[in-house]
Amino acid sequence: MLFRPTTEADLDRVTAFAVDEPVSWIPADRYLAELAEGMYRPEWTWIAEAGDRVVGRALWWGQSDSEHPIALDCLHLDPSAGDRVSVAAGLLEAGHAAFARQGAPKPPLYNLTLPNGWRDDAAVASAVAWRKEAARAAGLTDEVERLRLEWTPEIGVPETKGRLRFAEASDEEFLEVFQLIAVGSLDAETRRNVAAMGAVEAAREEMEFYLERPGKRSWWRIAYTQDGAVAGLAIPSATPYNVNVGYLGIVPEMRGQGYVDDVLAEITRIHADNGAELITATTDTTNAPMAAAFARAGYRNSEIRLLFSAPAD
Repeated sequence: MLFRPTTEADLDRVTAFAVDEPVSWIPADRYLAELAEGMYRPEWTWIAEAGDRVVGRALWWGQSDSEHPIALDCLHLDPSAGDRVSVAAGLLEAGHAAFARQGAPKPPLYNLTLPNGWRDDAAVASAVAWRKEAARAAGLTDEVERLRLEWTPEIGVPETKGRLRFAEASDEEFLEVFQLIAVGSLDAETRRNVAAMGAVEAAREEMEFYLERPGKRSWWRIAYTQDGAVAGLAIPSATPYNVNVGYLGIVPEMRGQGYVDDVLAEITRIHADNGAELITATTDTTNAPMAAAFARAGYRNSEIRLLFSAPAD
């Protein structure tokens, strides 16, 4: 079995690949469109070859200006490949090693999109099982399950209680509030990063992540109580596809008082005022308070995201 990145000569064979399992995958038209924009690239597209046959495909994705891939979007093996787990793990390990040689600081995460209630569907659960084993074997041992949520204009902008005011601020001020929010967070990735690198570096990495996203820096707000105390952050953001609820959080001493509803309403309002027809968001399935806040604001759960990543340390 040969694992290698593709060249232009492989394009027809890569786009001819079809996935018949009930999990997310990238069809030819989307791959070609985003290949033209630099979000998929030949060097980020890896195949498994048995003789002259392509029996596996791994598609890593990044933004048009990304130096390294951000996420694995599609992993598929033909049943004829044999042991799917070991072959898929080998394909991922080969890609990870190449990205590391090119300077990537860590392996890209694997993003698997699934329907709600996926565990109750035997075909979906089976398709997830071998991919999960392969991801773990390739070092992506941290697993997080997230709700993917959506807001559309007919839902309406959530009402607020008027207890908070929102203001723009400097990067230094935002970084300080990011640090405060990281302490005691229920978000799995934040907790993992704080444990590995401390609250200061975890906050810095989080903030840099959002500064690199397509959303506008001018959208960002710090939330204050009416007497001037910092209550939290509102970071409306965007992906190459949609505007989204990038980051919202409440400082520890203000939690449990319902301020999260006002912060989410502010993010929604900013996007709605800019004419958004769709706002997306994600939150961990284990983060019950945040999931409840989205439900109160009218956001609908559209699907599940299963994320596999390398340990933060």
